[in-house]
Amino acid sequence: MRGVWALAALLTAAGAQADTIRWVAQDLPPHFSFIDGRAPRSVDELAGGEVDGFLRVLLPRMTQHRHEFVEASTSRYEALSRSGQTLCSALHVRTPRRVDWLYFSHLYPSLASREIHVIVRRDVAEALAAGRPQDGRLTLEDLLKRREMRLLLATDRSFGPQIDRLLAQHVVPRLATGAQLSNRLLGMLRAGRMDYTLEYPAVVSDYLKRVEDPGALVALPLAEGFTTQLATVSCSRTPEGRRQIEAIDAAVRQLAREPDREAWVREWRGARQTPSDQRRLNVYMDERARGGPRIE
Repeated sequence: MRGVWALAALLTAAGAQADTIRWVAQDLPPHFSFIDGRAPRSVDELAGGEVDGFLRVLLPRMTQHRHEFVEASTSRYEALSRSGQTLCSALHVRTPRRVDWLYFSHLYPSLASREIHVIVRRDVAEALAAGRPQDGRLTLEDLLKRREMRLLLATDRSFGPQIDRLLAQHVVPRLATGAQLSNRLLGMLRAGRMDYTLEYPAVVSDYLKRVEDPGALVALPLAEGFTTQLATVSCSRTPEGRRQIEAIDAAVRQLAREPDREAWVREWRGARQTPSDQRRLNVYMDERARGGPRIE
């Protein structure tokens, strides 16, 4: 807890201007990436992944606010929020427990890159291949019943309601990974410390680009893989957090009403936007442009 209170004191000493939104930063490439191993120090230092790329488009439109980025694990985000500090995050999905200490809104529909997969070593993937159904998707419910298959996940990480309900029915070891979520777990998986973990395939692809054995890990689709319908944004459940989530929600609706939607989507997604992703995004943004605030 000493580190939590030290960071809380630092945030307080920084001035706590009402116009400043402090964003949780976690190294989760390619969705949110640290450049040169450190969290961004400004909007200009945000990378171009799904989450940080969307913030790079959205935040400059919030001209009444300054934006700072704080490297913080999920447990630290919770501790600071419960202590009365205010931070916001575009990295955390809504869960019933988190509603106790966070306000939520949403940003855009889930894209294809948000499908959770089972991540295994190549030798394990070959062993599992024989038992895969015709559609090629494994069933997490069946995997969890296989006691010889060791699963390890990050502490405090949620995978959406369906997977979270399955995990709650089993004793699943969790590891405190800090703000750099994926590297440690995937490294342990490569080393044989467990048999599988759960992750987005894009995260694994990015990790494998940075190691000596790019074919070491394989991402296998799950029947329960699509677990979240919307990418969410959250802010601490404080008076300041309420004002900030309202401002973020309003900025998303403003973005949805911009006449040249294709321009900012290209800025955000580049060539990665698929036709199916674009259709879902258009339906969502049309509804957001017409509707009012969506805060809970």
